[in-house]
Order: sequence, then C-alpha cells, then structure tokens
Amino acid sequence: MLFEAGLEKRAALIQAIRAFFIDRDYLEVDTPYRLPVLIPEAHNEPVKSGDHFLQTSPELCMKRLLAETGCSRIFQICKCFRHKERGDRHLPEFTMLEWYRTHCDYHALMEECEDMILEVYGAIGHKSSAQAKGSTINLQKPWDRLTVADAFDRYAPVSMVKALEQDSFDETLCRYIEPKLGLSKPLFLYDYPVKLGALARSKKEDPSLAERFEIYMAGLELANGFSELIDQSVQQKRFEVEAELISKKGRTTVELPLKFLSSLPKMEETAGIALGVDRLAMVLFEAEKIDQVVTFVPEDL
Repeated sequence: MLFEAGLEKRAALIQAIRAFFIDRDYLEVDTPYRLPVLIPEAHNEPVKSGDHFLQTSPELCMKRLLAETGCSRIFQICKCFRHKERGDRHLPEFTMLEWYRTHCDYHALMEECEDMILEVYGAIGHKSSAQAKGSTINLQKPWDRLTVADAFDRYAPVSMVKALEQDSFDETLCRYIEPKLGLSKPLFLYDYPVKLGALARSKKEDPSLAERFEIYMAGLELANGFSELIDQSVQQKRFEVEAELISKKGRTTVELPLKFLSSLPKMEETAGIALGVDRLAMVLFEAEKIDQVVTFVPEDL
C-alpha cells in the first residue's frame, strides 16, 4: 500500500501526463471498461465479467472514436485487466496511458514519446536523468534506436528469423535482449516481425516487418506503439489468425470485433501507443517492484 508521500508522487505523475496532452491539444476521452467482444490477442488472456469481458486495453473503442467522430488527437488514462498476470512487473489490474494521433506514423510517435517522458519527468521535479538499478539513464534526446533484427544479432545466440522458426522469439527476447536495453539511455526497439504486430501497418520497404516499436528503460519494457493498420480486409485476416491461435491454446473461441472492423475504412493514417503508467512510475521512482508504486496489490484486498 502506498502511504502519503507515495500517493503524492503518483498523483503528480498522472497530473503531469494529463497536462502534457492537454497542452498539445489532445482530447481526453473515457470509454467503457466492460465490452461484449475484444480484439483477439493470443498473448493476452482477458478477464470475464458475466457474458462480457474487462478490457485488456482501450484500443478498440478509442480507434472507433477516431474513425467515427472526426477526432484527430485523443488520449486516455484508464484501468486495464489481464488474467493470471502477476509478478514483480505485472498486475492483473493496471493503469494504462493510451494515445492516438492522425496524420502521424511510428517515427513521429517515437519523438512525441521522448518529449512526453522528458516533460513529465521535469514536471515532477527531476533533472533530465533517471536513476535505475544503480546506473544513471540520460533522458536527453535523441534516444537510442535499435531494430529487432539487429538486437538479436547483437545480443541473442540465434537470429530473429531463426527464433521465429523455432517459436522461441519471446523467450529469447526476454532472456538475452531485454536486460541489455535502455541501460544508459532510453531505447526504441523497432521493426518487429509482422506476425508479432497484428494491429500494425506493414513496412512498404519490407512487408515482412511491422511499423511497431517498444520503449525500454533499465531493461524494462514501458510501451508498445505502431503505425495503425487501417486496411479492413488485412486486419480481419490477422484477427482470424489470432483467433485460431487462441483456440489452439484451449481457450474459449472468440468472436471478431465486427463493429471495429467496419469502422476501419473511415480511419485516416494514424499512430497509437499504449504505455504502462505503473512501469513508468517504477523507473521514475526507482522502484524494484511494481507493488511499490500502486495503491493496493491483489494480495492486500
């Protein structure tokens, strides 16, 4: 449980995040947490709520708002839920910051991430560096950038292509690569295999890759962003692949979010990102465990 000083630090962080987006003419939105159908994700298991589900992210509703209302910049700070997620870096209920911007791609979004974290860190009374795991992380721009393929070549015992063939991509990334990322400067790991970016646009220069990135600080993954896929037929095919993977894992067969799919042709070129507020707090407040930066953990309830 957080006590007064911790509560004040967390409140200051969230207020600084909100101020950053309001100052940049983003509209704060509020979408439902409980939904009849979710985006199918083989790697995330949702929490059931009667005949509905609790959201794993606000992505589905936020992108429908972009498509159907004419909004161009939106953000939301909300709770998300994922079944059986618990550890030093994971909670089954956690706080997510998600934002979307039209006429923008993943490279422009990376730059906005740099600005946001730098400004937020300054707003809560710190200089442009962070202390984590006994080392200093320089937050000054530009941050480091590394492709996924180069990261595998540099740090892993197998190539990215080989890891995919062996179905060991996630295990290899977590074991060999993530602990080396963002130790002296925050790092953008980008250009993921397209099969690991179901909602991301493929690169024109290389359709085997997706315009997707993740942010790392002190070996901790903070955010997942991409240029949005807005081709309805391609998105439906990718959802069908995810649904098949979910079925193979023995989970309940999922319906596809048809209203979301039907809205995609109305969307303009867009980039979006989901950032874990609790994980950002871990880095900014020099916490070893996520338990140290939230008001309550499940075991306290």
